[in-house]
Amino acid sequence: MALLIAGLIVLLGMHSVRVFADPWRTRMIARMGLGRWKLLYSVVSLVGLLMVIEGFGQARESMVLLWVPPIGMRHFAGLLVLLAFILLVAAYIPRNVFKARLHHPMLIGVKLWAFAHLLANGALTHVLLFGALLLWSAIALRSAAQRDRAAGTVYAAGTAAGTVSCVLAGAALWALTAFWLHGVLIGVRPFG
Repeated sequence: MALLIAGLIVLLGMHSVRVFADPWRTRMIARMGLGRWKLLYSVVSLVGLLMVIEGFGQARESMVLLWVPPIGMRHFAGLLVLLAFILLVAAYIPRNVFKARLHHPMLIGVKLWAFAHLLANGALTHVLLFGALLLWSAIALRSAAQRDRAAGTVYAAGTAAGTVSCVLAGAALWALTAFWLHGVLIGVRPFG
């Protein structure tokens, strides 16, 4: 469990620099250059992610069950994760209605993904991992919205083509993950 917690601190800490230490981040970028900052950010994030993965795997060996979710919750969670994948994809596809209206679809997608996993899993390890990600994404979303308001950010209007592309790409990625990758990478098949 300690490795999982340390990994979450490293991963979410790095992803929270802009939220809690934006002036320091700006100084570091000015001193290092944007390319070197992005490299540092990526390396530290990857190390944190690897620690989370390994720590989660270790913690799963001695799960402490807090509650047993109803069987149907797995299917409801699957629907929420489908929406989360569409929103994750929307962060990268230009001119879609999700980005136009929600402004930060990836953070909202992470919130949905984490919440869905909390609904479908009742072990302490899951509560720690997905609860931390849910809390982080809520804080990061609030911070991003405040930065947008302060900067007067205006998002491009969505188009039908951009929106349909998000839905199709997100649904395809969700299906690939739900029916194959989740089992291969995590060892759990959500639907059978």
